[in-house]
Amino acid sequence: MDRQAIWLCALAASALLVGPAAASAADQRPNILWITCEDIGPHLGCYGDRYADTPNLDRLASRGMLYLYCWSNAPVCAPARTAIISGMYPTSTGSEHMRSITRLPQGMLMYPQLLRRAGYYCTNNVKEDYNLKKPGQVWDESSRKAHWKNRRPGQPFFAIFNYTNTHESRIRTRPHQWVHDPAQAPVPAYHPDTLAVRRDWAQYYDNITVLDGLVAQRLRELEEAGLADETIVFFYGDHGSGMPRSKRWPYNSGLHVPLIVYIPPKFRHLAPDEYRPGARSARLVSFVDLAPTLLSLAGVRPPRYMQGHAFMGKHEDAPQPYIFGFRGRMDERYDMVRSVRDQRYIYIRNYMPHLIYGQHVAYMFITPTTRVWKELYDQGKLTPEQARFWQPKPPEELYDLQADPDEVHNLADSPDHQEILGRMRTALRQWMLEVRDVGFLPEHEIHSRSRGRSPYEVGHDPAAYPLERIMATAELASSLKPEVLPRLQQALGDEDSAVRYWAASGILMRGSAAVRQCRDALVDALHDPAPCVEIAAAWALGQYGSDADARQALNVLLKYASYEENGVYLPLLALNALDYVDERAFEALDTIKALPTEVKPRDRRPGYGIRRLVEKIVADLQP
Repeated sequence: MDRQAIWLCALAASALLVGPAAASAADQRPNILWITCEDIGPHLGCYGDRYADTPNLDRLASRGMLYLYCWSNAPVCAPARTAIISGMYPTSTGSEHMRSITRLPQGMLMYPQLLRRAGYYCTNNVKEDYNLKKPGQVWDESSRKAHWKNRRPGQPFFAIFNYTNTHESRIRTRPHQWVHDPAQAPVPAYHPDTLAVRRDWAQYYDNITVLDGLVAQRLRELEEAGLADETIVFFYGDHGSGMPRSKRWPYNSGLHVPLIVYIPPKFRHLAPDEYRPGARSARLVSFVDLAPTLLSLAGVRPPRYMQGHAFMGKHEDAPQPYIFGFRGRMDERYDMVRSVRDQRYIYIRNYMPHLIYGQHVAYMFITPTTRVWKELYDQGKLTPEQARFWQPKPPEELYDLQADPDEVHNLADSPDHQEILGRMRTALRQWMLEVRDVGFLPEHEIHSRSRGRSPYEVGHDPAAYPLERIMATAELASSLKPEVLPRLQQALGDEDSAVRYWAASGILMRGSAAVRQCRDALVDALHDPAPCVEIAAAWALGQYGSDADARQALNVLLKYASYEENGVYLPLLALNALDYVDERAFEALDTIKALPTEVKPRDRRPGYGIRRLVEKIVADLQP
């Protein structure tokens, strides 16, 4: 039986589980309350952070269980929430890119729909921000007024209350009266130790203390309603801190989040064996596990298509040896990174190592720390650990999180760690193959190949998506090994456009000498039938080719830079390339200024990046 048939059968089976018999036992089911917040790592007193002031969350942890190793699968909100709502990896559903939009296959549902079928009243207050179209009505109510109080008498509820006061934007809100002393703020080894940086970190902790009070109010409300003994409570953040190199980066610093779960005595039979008040679980869990766990607590067997593993409840799964993270397009900037961790090590695979860590994302540069950090780099005043963020990436990174919690000492080349490196590399590769990672397609092709189908279905069709061959080319391309250049040049003739895209990109990654050696093949690729291949070849020739070749490349990039003619995703890629062409684009300044930056409402989620890129390119090219 193929995968599609399996998940359709599972869907039918789940429908049987939520019929009248299940609904009649609703009074034996727990209410479930999720208290969530934005942009915080495990910077709480209960996690051992002595700078933090979080008495209420610490008290909740003392009554419940704290998870030591919980990861958001994505280090930014929209794809992170997409993993939660679907119980599937966004790399598998084509929804990994920030504020993109795609859809699930017909018949796949989001977890609140399955809970509602089981008789639960499901509310969300208030943020959604999914990269997936909703397959029908998902919530009973999703608004600022959504509340469990609005359910029918006796109806079990699932309710989310999401707090935004810890968001990245609140770190830089001024004026601010600091409560935490900036002089005492812990500064990670990758950040410069300046007053501006310390103030940002202190304000971040101030915001968490305010959040702590809001959580207390919400729990008090539950107690006053007489529901505390009937309700399982989760608290977690949506990804790591809003500080640069946490948010948007699939390091542990960007993915590690607090997770506290309280289960009242009445429902302790749903708790894992290790549960007890004040316990600290070493189980590896991640956001893709939340939907199956929630269904399991409600007595609903998670559908087979969900890729996470329930870590408590009636249908609890066995612990997993690894958890996984990813990075795709972040606002206006493209990148592709995958990461995996066990209880001690994190392995990171950079598929676009020629792009610096700190690509210019306009929203990130509003934060004072980002600007100060970049200014000090330009002045040559940073340590090697601090400077690395503004430099190209190595293909592989390996960090010992026990010895190096700030992840600044890369062990990928350490002779003593080659066995660990190989094990983690293999685990990551097996996961990408298992979930059929469609992120190896340029974003435009995720959508163009999926016309009439969902990206998930395309990804699971080997004829439409030869993942093994595409991945092998991407691995060669991003290895930066000079000896594989002939193989990349040969791959420019492959029948699959994604293979050709990675071949052209691999030549670009190797710089001017490789571009000169492969010049004729790249010029031919300027006329490739696949636009993304044309853009990749034009990027290479525009940045490293001769002046004559750069003019040809510029024409290609300008052809695809217009939203009105090409939609959203080709202009985003072409404008990223134009930004790296630098002064060679000066002769086209007037054309770039005239590019349309207003997008249609249907394209608003990803389309805001077009304006940001055009504004930056024009500003950089101004005399």
